[in-house]
Amino acid sequence: MSEIKIQMKNISKVFETEDMETHALKDVNLTIYKGDYVSISGPSGCGKSTLLSLLGLLDMPTSGEYKIEGVDVSNLSLDEAAEIRNSKIGFIFQSFNLIDQISVFDNVALPLRYRSEAMSTTEIEQRVNKCLEMVSMTHRAQHKPNQLSGGQQQRIAIARALVGDPAILFVDEATGNLDSNTGDQIMDVLEQLNQNGTTICMVTHESRYADRATKQFKLLDGEILTTPTNRESNVNNTVEESEEVLTTD
Repeated sequence: MSEIKIQMKNISKVFETEDMETHALKDVNLTIYKGDYVSISGPSGCGKSTLLSLLGLLDMPTSGEYKIEGVDVSNLSLDEAAEIRNSKIGFIFQSFNLIDQISVFDNVALPLRYRSEAMSTTEIEQRVNKCLEMVSMTHRAQHKPNQLSGGQQQRIAIARALVGDPAILFVDEATGNLDSNTGDQIMDVLEQLNQNGTTICMVTHESRYADRATKQFKLLDGEILTTPTNRESNVNNTVEESEEVLTTD
């Protein structure tokens, strides 16, 4: 049986002001297994950003249960959430969020240097170089981020997200600041990472990128509408149908 990386049960998020309540998420149920490539899509204002904030422990749900690798993380303190986030979660943002004053190498190494358990210089170097190699950016290790193109910066952001060997990689509109050709290249990188075993959960408003995922969830008005579309199942069914036709003929 596949290992469960992420499990949400009846997750709701309500934002309250003096005058009103806004139900951003309503009884969301979501399970992500090791090796999944999941997309969550929907129109603006449907709750995608709120859901990603909860998944990434940037915020806490109003109600419901959330587990990461079997550990209940529904009601953590800020410090506890930060520790879990740094050890089990990788983030890729639309805006890259790199630091221009330090090298590419040091940007990628940053999450490791903030871990509670100190790592040796040698181990940090090995991990950083491995991740830069995974995104074909080893030759840019000593450059500053502002010396790179947008696509190259996003590759560096991917390496930084991977360096801590996270349980899951969360991708937030990673192609939003890129032209279509560069965006396609970044999606190729993500697809290759998934094929090599990385578990990915991607939020996107672009259907052509959502279609690359093996499981697709649709979000509307804070609710997941249906069980996910499974690309692999659809492909297998098509193959089986084709074989039946060939056999019949």
